[in-house]
Amino acid sequence: MIELLRTDATHPDFVGLVRLLDAELAVRDGEDHAFYHQFNHIEAIQHAVIAYSNGLACGCGAIKAFAPGEMEVKRMFVRQEARKQGLATQVLLALENWARELECHTCVLETGKQQPEAIALYEKNGYRLIPNYGQYIGVENSVCFKKMI
Repeated sequence: MIELLRTDATHPDFVGLVRLLDAELAVRDGEDHAFYHQFNHIEAIQHAVIAYSNGLACGCGAIKAFAPGEMEVKRMFVRQEARKQGLATQVLLALENWARELECHTCVLETGKQQPEAIALYEKNGYRLIPNYGQYIGVENSVCFKKMI
């Protein structure tokens, strides 16, 4: 059974999952990792979701304010052994529901071209490709998405 917990960036399980995410991204992004890492600090995150399976923290994601009425999806991750079970979609939907409760109408996000599983997840869940925004403008390895929620 999957349980979802709403929390913030101080939760030890969220911190542990983000460490695993950063280690995986360091390999996938290679020399680009330092650039991306500067935008992925979690201290300011107030809205995080952790997915538990049989008591083990298996996945996470977060949202943070982006613009009025918009949230940015951040720090999506599922442990390798828990992938292909729909956890990422459950976390993403929980984040979207939370964003709606916070009176937001849009979610945006950035992911890397080296993460085809993430791109497929977002497209499957109704996210549409948009021009790169903010710090990702002109970054060849980045792709950005948006969804009206």
